[in-house]
Amino acid sequence: MSDTLKLVVKPLKQKDAGRGLAAIDRRAMEELDLENGDYILIEGPNQGRAVARVWPGYPEDEGKNIVRIDGRLRQEANVGIDDRVEIEKADIKPATSVTIALPQNLRIRGNVEPMLREKLSGRPVTTGQTVPVSLGFGGIASVSGQQIPLKIADTDPEGTVVVTDSTEIHVSERPAEEITTETETVDTQTPSITYEDIGGLDDELEQVREMIELPMRHPELFQQLGIEPPKGVLLHGPPGTGKTLIAKAVASEIDAHFQTISGPEIMSKYYGESEEQLREVFEEAEEKAPAVIFIDELDSIAPKRDETAGDVERRVVAQLLSLMDGLEERGDVVVIAASNRVDAIDPALRRGGRFDREIEIGVPDRDGRTEILQVHTRGMPLADSVDIDEYAENTHGYVGADIEQLAKEAAMNALRRIRPQIDLEADEIDAEILEELTVTDRDFSEAMKGITPSGLREVFIEVPDVTWEQVGGLEETKERLRETVQWPLDFPEVFEQMDLDTPRGILLYGPPGTGKTLLAKAVASEAKNNFISVKGPELLNKYVGESEKGIREIFQKARQNAPTVIFFDEIDAIAGQRGRQMGDSGVGERVVSQLLSELDGIESLEDVVVIATTNRPDLIDDALLRPGRLDRHIHVPIPDEAARRAIFEVHTENKPLADSVDLDELARRTENYVGADIEAVCREATMQATREFLNSVDPAEATQGAANVRVTAEHFEHALEEVSPSIDDEIKRRYEELEERFTKARAESEAGVDDQFGRSFQ
Repeated sequence: MSDTLKLVVKPLKQKDAGRGLAAIDRRAMEELDLENGDYILIEGPNQGRAVARVWPGYPEDEGKNIVRIDGRLRQEANVGIDDRVEIEKADIKPATSVTIALPQNLRIRGNVEPMLREKLSGRPVTTGQTVPVSLGFGGIASVSGQQIPLKIADTDPEGTVVVTDSTEIHVSERPAEEITTETETVDTQTPSITYEDIGGLDDELEQVREMIELPMRHPELFQQLGIEPPKGVLLHGPPGTGKTLIAKAVASEIDAHFQTISGPEIMSKYYGESEEQLREVFEEAEEKAPAVIFIDELDSIAPKRDETAGDVERRVVAQLLSLMDGLEERGDVVVIAASNRVDAIDPALRRGGRFDREIEIGVPDRDGRTEILQVHTRGMPLADSVDIDEYAENTHGYVGADIEQLAKEAAMNALRRIRPQIDLEADEIDAEILEELTVTDRDFSEAMKGITPSGLREVFIEVPDVTWEQVGGLEETKERLRETVQWPLDFPEVFEQMDLDTPRGILLYGPPGTGKTLLAKAVASEAKNNFISVKGPELLNKYVGESEKGIREIFQKARQNAPTVIFFDEIDAIAGQRGRQMGDSGVGERVVSQLLSELDGIESLEDVVVIATTNRPDLIDDALLRPGRLDRHIHVPIPDEAARRAIFEVHTENKPLADSVDLDELARRTENYVGADIEAVCREATMQATREFLNSVDPAEATQGAANVRVTAEHFEHALEEVSPSIDDEIKRRYEELEERFTKARAESEAGVDDQFGRSFQ
């Protein structure tokens, strides 16, 4: 057991930030004789000191001699990530009284002291310190989890003390801003953005830190290796994923001069002025090195020179090239650039020595969305019913900006509930009303309805709310779909252990109305993954290359938002047999070729499954149907009697049926009826019952008597006369022959026999 211990600083997890905690592993706690809730003094190498409350370390940190603290504590201790600090057990006295100064724009009336005591309970505080807390003040402060800086004006006794349940809390008559200017204590204002404010981008953030912090802190490492340190990093990805946020966090965390160039701002109509502004930025950065220059929206000032019509853009690109890698050394200056149109940037900038590394900031996965939600709900008064993990599961295609908007809208919904109790003309809000303010599960559910996920904006379709129970019959077909789509997502370890590749695509074929599209909706809903719906004819465009571009963009979106199901309805409309189209300028053949290369090209599909449906599989190009592309061919047959019984159960589940209705008899009598026909029969029978009722009563009494209406066997008799089966014996025979030939062709293809698929409908 020792009095002090040297540990390495690491960032705290997003959910624990802002609470004054220091996470230490069990071994280090035993060495310092610490227990959960004790206080430690953290001393950095640069004379910084911070007091934190001990919190159990994370399992992955066991035995690594690290301490995790958030950005505010790192700033108080004047340390950065990976610095070594000395920690020792601190004897902190309980506070008898604490005087707190509120921000000038915060106006509350009533007994606010108990609320402040609750928020500060267990926190070590010092006179002059700024403590950020979340008070849940919906309209004034904490709508999106932002925290309010409270100034500690005075403590009794003096020095660092801890707030307890018996501490008297006083609110200073002077605002925090006045005390801040008069105090002699170093102002410890919380950094605007810290690494704990970024969720779901751990790997990307680590790469940026490696490119920027390492050369600035330890240039001797690069000198020893005999290489130049990296000079530039390009962040690219869809809008709203956190590119600018990473740059802000780096600027806040590292001890370096930081300058921003906003692309459109430096463009000038006067000759040479744009280049001069660029030169001035780099010159100032060199004078104040080490420095970071951040260029937002790089594509707006550095487009491809051979594709731009303006002379100014060409000169700006040339100036930027010479500044980044010209004859003059730019010293210890790192350039970070961000763009969501990386392919529009001049290629000369995208080489070593200029932007050495390109880091894609992609759409977050489920774990990433969980972290982002934790960041934006960190300061919210959430109700117990709110399950963050459930919302992370269901926010497919949401980028960080969408999740932030979701949290804001949910908080605004909570605010709307208490708005009638607030006197909008008064200068102050009652503290009791604010204490009642909570964000509920219903607030989040309502907020989700108004947000379109940016990651799937162009191709997004809401995942249908269809379950397997709503698909009558087709048990064998449903089981094969579960094996193909759900199992690889639910049990990836098993597939990896068995060295089993997941299928690329599935073709559902069968007569019209048998439930092919319904099955695709059900599998997308049950698998709980992203769902992109493509209607074949919509892709076709009269301009050369546009149809193929549409296919490329769909697959690109699917890869970015994996795991994803791409659903092609009526695929025969866009993937017909090549060499047979007439009068379409070859667009059909080019679309098929593009589909082939996307499904089984050099760029592999990871966690992307294609489901296609058709009732004319004989028209689809053979190359699409071979193994490795649409390699699972699932026949959706005409329902037999048992399946028809199940379909009747689905469509009559909530209908007021009379005792005379015999579903077994209806199933027996509906030979050659497909699922769509049975749905139509049930709808027509219900409509006939409704029609008879409304014609027999006074309109004023209709609402009261509706509860007594029943759908009888006679109504179904009428419906069977009105609705004819879609399938006759000839169509049934053709599909049976088609299935036999389809199965035979697939078997011969898998055996390596070059065989053309039989055309039974020609």
